[in-house]
Amino acid sequence: MKYTQTTLDKIEKILDETGYIARYERGNFQSGYCILEEKKVVVLNKFLQIEGRINTLIDIIPQLSIQPEMLSPETKKVFDEVIAKYEAGNLQM
Repeated sequence: MKYTQTTLDKIEKILDETGYIARYERGNFQSGYCILEEKKVVVLNKFLQIEGRINTLIDIIPQLSIQPEMLSPETKKVFDEVIAKYEAGNLQM
């Protein structure tokens, strides 16, 4: 997975198709993000660079209540890549 704006847009589309809103705000985030589950809002630190935004979303997406069958085929493929990258990252720890 490349760290480009296009990749970030594809990952953000996962959130969009499942009703979540990704917002980039200034704040005191120890982890770089905050999830407001009730409102389906994910708030990320706006000072993160593209690589940080992608990595943060890869950490967030598996924690959300996302049903893969709700996604378009193209977005489901990206979702599967995100889950695989997340699981590979957790195996290395």
